[in-house]
Amino acid sequence: MDHPVIRQPYTYARTALVEPDWRRLPGWRHVTEAQWRDAQWQRAHSVKTARQLRAVVGDRLTDHFYQELAADQAGFATMPMLLPPQLLNTMAPDAPADPQAFTEAFLADPVRRYMLPVRTDRHPHWPSHPRAERDSLHEADMWAVEGLTHRYPTKVLAELTATCPQYCGQCTRMDLVGTSTPQVAKTRLLLRPADRQEQMLDYLKRTPAVRDVVLSGGDLANVPWPRLESFLLRLLDLGTVRDIRLASKAVVGLPQHWLQPQLLDGLARVAELAARRAVNLAVHTHANHVRSVTPLVAEAARALLDAGVRDVRNQGVLMRGVNDTPEDLLDLCFALQGEANILPYYFYLCDVIPGAEHWRTPLHQAQRLQEAIMGYLPGYATPRLVCDVPHVGKRWVHQAVAYDRELGISYWTKNYRTGLESGDGGQDAPLDRRHPYYDPVDTLPETGRRWWSGPSTARGAR
Repeated sequence: MDHPVIRQPYTYARTALVEPDWRRLPGWRHVTEAQWRDAQWQRAHSVKTARQLRAVVGDRLTDHFYQELAADQAGFATMPMLLPPQLLNTMAPDAPADPQAFTEAFLADPVRRYMLPVRTDRHPHWPSHPRAERDSLHEADMWAVEGLTHRYPTKVLAELTATCPQYCGQCTRMDLVGTSTPQVAKTRLLLRPADRQEQMLDYLKRTPAVRDVVLSGGDLANVPWPRLESFLLRLLDLGTVRDIRLASKAVVGLPQHWLQPQLLDGLARVAELAARRAVNLAVHTHANHVRSVTPLVAEAARALLDAGVRDVRNQGVLMRGVNDTPEDLLDLCFALQGEANILPYYFYLCDVIPGAEHWRTPLHQAQRLQEAIMGYLPGYATPRLVCDVPHVGKRWVHQAVAYDRELGISYWTKNYRTGLESGDGGQDAPLDRRHPYYDPVDTLPETGRRWWSGPSTARGAR
């Protein structure tokens, strides 16, 4: 008996991952595969300036593109330019060599959109939300010691470095991470790395309620492996720590780093000890578009799993023009889960930081996207779309307790206290207090945009 074909809103088709041919670009025409797979070659040839970008792409980008790039760096950028060849190679992989056509394809590329922003990307009237803050999540306010954010009752975030092998325009830690830009004089970690780690370990020894430690920065790929391994081994000596998560976008942006044999041997030593002590060791990475998930990324993820980590998981950011449709999200998730052995985990709403309005999506769109992707992926591989609410923490996008769509203000509560709520360790703070989060102004109805344009914004949310 023939059954009718049911048309679905999204059609899955298994698609092989592709490593674009870097030799298509004039500056890399003679780069060998051995060089491409070498982590040090990748770092040494990362693009930090417009001049270096020209050296790679030749005359394929128009002068107008470089003018807009320079204008963005001078007037808007919160992160310096730093693009490993691995990521740059995923941009406009099929674009023709003609400068006008190549530039159009390059500008439209979703990876380029957040890794190499230009002035025309920014919203002309609302480049920043009126409530944007450099440290929008107030992580530094919750430092138990320098670099150790104790935000949740049972877990902490340890920032081991303030640098990355690549810089994303929408970085939530733009206040601390990377070198300064004309717009942002960066906050600096003051302690020597060894002293900072010593203070972190001492705090964890004194705080047995912490069972979950996320090691981040910056990016752990920029922490010398001997130092990182030593810190991990000392963490594993604390019987109270049961989960350790290693955060590194470099699994996607510089997979060559995580494919180095000596590093994998060291990770295997750590993973073996973690398994013996029943500690869950995982790696978290950051991919925002399917184009950035290549065979080398899959190879790095497989190597991490073979070394003994429990999971490699993805924490992306929901961004306009990058992954804000059900098709974009599902294509990315199927590539991660089905082809690269990376578990889709979270997609965050882009934080309310300066210069981010053109990337941010309103809460109601995120809620619709969460509903749209349900039922296609296995339940354990269906990512949660979350809002990281200042003073609150991660909340699923449907957990808002109130939502003013006209002004784009949602309200959230939490079920625990932090040291921010009172001078007495937050012990008297009411748990039913409502904390606001803001939609991008340009997505609001006219009445909402007019309200944010007027003096009433200084009085706070209504």
